[in-house]
Amino acid sequence: MTVYPLTFNLFGLEITGFGIMMMVAFLAAGWVMQLELRRRHLNTDFSADIVVAGVIGGILGARLWYMALHGGPLLSRGGLVWYGGFLGGVVAVVGMSWWKRVPIRFTFELAAPALALGHGLGRVGCFLVQDDYGIPTSLPWGMRFPQGQPPTTVAALSHWGVEVPAGLPPNTVLAVHPTQLYEVAALLFIFWLLWRLRRHGHAVGWLFGVYLIAIGIERFLIEFVRAKDDRLLGLFTLAQATSIALLLVGLALIWWLRAPDGFTVRPVDGLAPHDAG
Repeated sequence: MTVYPLTFNLFGLEITGFGIMMMVAFLAAGWVMQLELRRRHLNTDFSADIVVAGVIGGILGARLWYMALHGGPLLSRGGLVWYGGFLGGVVAVVGMSWWKRVPIRFTFELAAPALALGHGLGRVGCFLVQDDYGIPTSLPWGMRFPQGQPPTTVAALSHWGVEVPAGLPPNTVLAVHPTQLYEVAALLFIFWLLWRLRRHGHAVGWLFGVYLIAIGIERFLIEFVRAKDDRLLGLFTLAQATSIALLLVGLALIWWLRAPDGFTVRPVDGLAPHDAG
């Protein structure tokens, strides 16, 4: 199957599928956090605070991580790394939560399902611009991206250090694993799981530990079939090393927060309903 990127021009501005899905991802993440805040009878505006902080910190962190690996200018439409975005978003959301006087572990608990949903929808955007694809495959669902970023040609994949069939002309377009769609399916499942577990009886923040474990496993496994140029540890990539770190942090969190601790979320400052006081 041959797939081309989704782009179109609107009043002189180029619109891409990635940009559309990024907007959808942030809106969907904000919406599910609003649902949970409403269930808890807390101020639903706090979801917008999280989204704004996450957008600013996430984009900056994703770009800085990419620059650390590949160089380039800070202001660029391309070159974003998810783990950099995740860490940058965490820092920004922690700062916002502290400023709003909202307990940080409640903020992380609230954001866990939304993070999985937003990430999954964002990967749809990666597919629509043919970025973050996998290694060559002969499986029936393999996809060719002749205008991908970069195209899935023998020359481009070889430049990345990806093993390609011998004897093919450099401009041959190869079918590759649509790893973006693999991640969409995995992340939507993680969202479903976290949404089902949000009424758990453990301490507040336990759900974020589950999220870290789930995304750590998901990303570690998907990296085996992704076309990457940062396999710094033999067969393992930098993303896999980061995945292991997040997995360990998640395991520590669910152990630490496994029992109820009497923690209650008080409707103060950023969580206070509009009609409070």
